Amino acid sequence: MSKLTDVPKRILIGRALRSDRLGETLLPKRIALPVFASDPLSSVAYAPGEVLLVLSIAGVSAYHFSPWIAVAVVVLMFTVVASYRQNVHAYPSGGGDYEVATTNLGPKAGLTVASALLVDYVLTVAVSIASGIENLGSAIPFVVEHKVLCATAVIVLLTLMNLRGVKESGKLFAIPTFVFVGGVFIMIAWGAFRGLVLGDTMSAPTADYHIKAEHQGLAGFALVFLLLRAFSSGCAALTGVEAISNGVPAFRKPKSKNAATTLAMMGLLAVTMFCGIIALAMATNVRMAEHPATDLIHNGSPVGSGYVQNPVISQVAEAVFGKGSFLFVLLAAATALVLFLAANTAYNGFPLLGSILAQDRYLPRQLHTRGDRLAFSNGIVLLAGAAALLVVIYGADSTRLIQLYIVGVFVSFTLSQTGMVRHWNRHLAVEKDASKRSHMIRSRAINAFGAFFTGLVLVVVLVTKFTHGAWVALLGMCIFYATMTAIRKHYDRVAEEIAAPEGPADDMVRPSRVHSVVLISKIHRPTLRALAYAKLMRSDTLEALTVNVDAAETKALRDEWERRGIDVPLKVLDSPYREVTRPVIEYVKGLRKESPRDAVSVIIPEYVVGHWYEHLLHNQSALRLKGRLLFTPGVMVTSVPYQLQSSEAAKQRARKRQEWNAPGAVRRGPATERPKESSAPKE
Repeated sequence: MSKLTDVPKRILIGRALRSDRLGETLLPKRIALPVFASDPLSSVAYAPGEVLLVLSIAGVSAYHFSPWIAVAVVVLMFTVVASYRQNVHAYPSGGGDYEVATTNLGPKAGLTVASALLVDYVLTVAVSIASGIENLGSAIPFVVEHKVLCATAVIVLLTLMNLRGVKESGKLFAIPTFVFVGGVFIMIAWGAFRGLVLGDTMSAPTADYHIKAEHQGLAGFALVFLLLRAFSSGCAALTGVEAISNGVPAFRKPKSKNAATTLAMMGLLAVTMFCGIIALAMATNVRMAEHPATDLIHNGSPVGSGYVQNPVISQVAEAVFGKGSFLFVLLAAATALVLFLAANTAYNGFPLLGSILAQDRYLPRQLHTRGDRLAFSNGIVLLAGAAALLVVIYGADSTRLIQLYIVGVFVSFTLSQTGMVRHWNRHLAVEKDASKRSHMIRSRAINAFGAFFTGLVLVVVLVTKFTHGAWVALLGMCIFYATMTAIRKHYDRVAEEIAAPEGPADDMVRPSRVHSVVLISKIHRPTLRALAYAKLMRSDTLEALTVNVDAAETKALRDEWERRGIDVPLKVLDSPYREVTRPVIEYVKGLRKESPRDAVSVIIPEYVVGHWYEHLLHNQSALRLKGRLLFTPGVMVTSVPYQLQSSEAAKQRARKRQEWNAPGAVRRGPATERPKESSAPKE
């Protein structure tokens, strides 16, 4: 089985890496930026459109509020970035929001943050890939006709890329991300030059369209509510910001400094791109509507259901570069591709957070184990499975999936920044140095403002999106919370139960006697080896045990036993219903019942075969017996293997492979870095 699965595994994810090569997989800043920031950077492809879509409810006249909303998003972005720069310095272990909330607000708050982040990471993959599929489907009909299949295929592809290792996947994703960022900056610069220097008039393809307002003349509370809703929609640009603080361990040294620098670069790029696209959208008179078929008016009549509403970035690019131009096509292709790659933020954040939660015993320990390529492969596979399930349930419809989005990330933002306020309060209570206190007070003010701002956004998102699907995200958070709580209770209960006592205990008392039982079916080499091993153990009593399923075979076994003069008594158990497992179990339990202070050692001879399909033909009764005997107190089960020639040949073949691992080898714990870092220059 090992050989059967090893070859395709190596083809798909590459050769296994030694633990001491972990330092070689750590990320320089130029690779960390596209790996961890592809989500917030790519969100500028749809966040400006979300703002205009909400404002269109009040008609084109409400568009003049969009610059102010952009300013509010910018302030929030810089506040969050400044806060997370504090996080990565104060908590460099990679716990991010989870560690901040747990340390400063308590385990329940930390678990709430972890639940929110896990849900948000799953939704990031589902939303990004569904959106990318829909963008690609406008050019390739087959894709949109088979949305679920294509979205699932993309998830599988991204999963394989990430299983190859963080650094390798980062190199694959860096080029399209940088092409997208570069294309947007060129569009902003060229648009500003044409408008401000050349005085050209640039018009979006929807510039001469009109919007039928759903609610005209909004004022007072209704207008404030609309602006808050538009602001919360624009805050989609902040999704994924927290991934860098969760991924600090993946950076090269100095980890905190490099992570903080990457955060600042990401914030500056995202803000500039977001504001530039909003400004060009206003300059080119882009028109968007939540229900374009009925609310977009062209030449006095609605555009109808056949109309395809292009994203804001696409309309602006057409106005600036010209439809069909090289730069227009390049930016359109990079935008579609980067939406797929935005999911990579979650592919790096989810496994790292899962590893930390597993270390804290909130998730299965397997999530803390690094795979062949030194990535947290179990977490990657779990994320892919959850995202694929969402894609199937929601039919890869980004419009339905987007309603579930943002809730989790703003829950984590709010609790994390509240935790940072308590962090500074705790340090200010003992800090005497005036300059350090001044720095802490300034940081606390930033975090407090961020907590208020993100808390307000969270309330608005919950109010405006709850009935449209946000309740599903909250339900997912509750499920994660309950599951992780149950896992922690289980691990704590097991740890308490198996803890070694300080004084004398029943487990330390030697059994009065050891009664050994060798299970046999016929006399052959494995049986003779098991009997020889049992004699070596020098048990108080030793007997051979067989089950009478066929009278003729049992008689033949007795006769040969006597002919060979084997000096171990042979006991035969009757089985009128031809069962093998139950009579043995009942006999062993009977021995324990007669002498509770005795230990019973059951010795089972087994074949060791060399081909996966041969396992199906041997040792099935032994497996069933061992499984049942595990639940019998005071019974020890020992397997005595007998290696057939096929197993020896398989072992020789396997040893010829480089870095051969014996079947059944288990990797445990995190990989440790080399004492000295790689000779590659630090970033």
